[in-house]
Amino acid sequence: MSWPVLDREVLAEGHVSTFVNETIETPDGQQIKRQYLTHPGAVAVVAWREDTDDIAVLRQYRHPVRAELVEIPAGLLDLDGEAYVVGAQRELAEEVALAAERWDTLVDICTTPGACAETLRVFLARGISETSRPEGFVLEGEEAAMTWAWEPRADLIDAVLRGDTSSPTLVAGVLALETARLAGRLDDLRPADAPWLLRER
Repeated sequence: MSWPVLDREVLAEGHVSTFVNETIETPDGQQIKRQYLTHPGAVAVVAWREDTDDIAVLRQYRHPVRAELVEIPAGLLDLDGEAYVVGAQRELAEEVALAAERWDTLVDICTTPGACAETLRVFLARGISETSRPEGFVLEGEEAAMTWAWEPRADLIDAVLRGDTSSPTLVAGVLALETARLAGRLDDLRPADAPWLLRER
């Protein structure tokens, strides 16, 4: 489903997103205006060491909420033609210098569908090993101050349920992993190249 867009006005343009005002027609013929941010989409990675049962997490400052959040590795889908899983592999190497043998699609979400067009795919990475950051890649901005560590999976579940961590990528990814783990569905996850219908329709 997609309601017809009758008019579109660009209110402001930024480095990543554009703020737009669209006039759309509802199924009963009304015309309504909606303002939102465009977004290229993103990928994130739950990098899980099964033998030690811990997950790679970052601590990164997020200025809009004026807080350092506990997150999982993630990044924008801003390279034309790059496969989603390749983007996730690149982000894992760039942010925490890790690689993985097995990749599965864990969960797809719309992070803030009332205000932003961002779609996010979270991958599960297993068979973790250390690697080098891509040649020429330099951490900049908030990433330059970012730290990362391995945290026990069970501790992250507790932190989510206590409300101690609020990153949508971490919350969705860690709870999806826990659901799949408890349901015995880890071997039935979608493949890394599974269709992403919301982006591809």
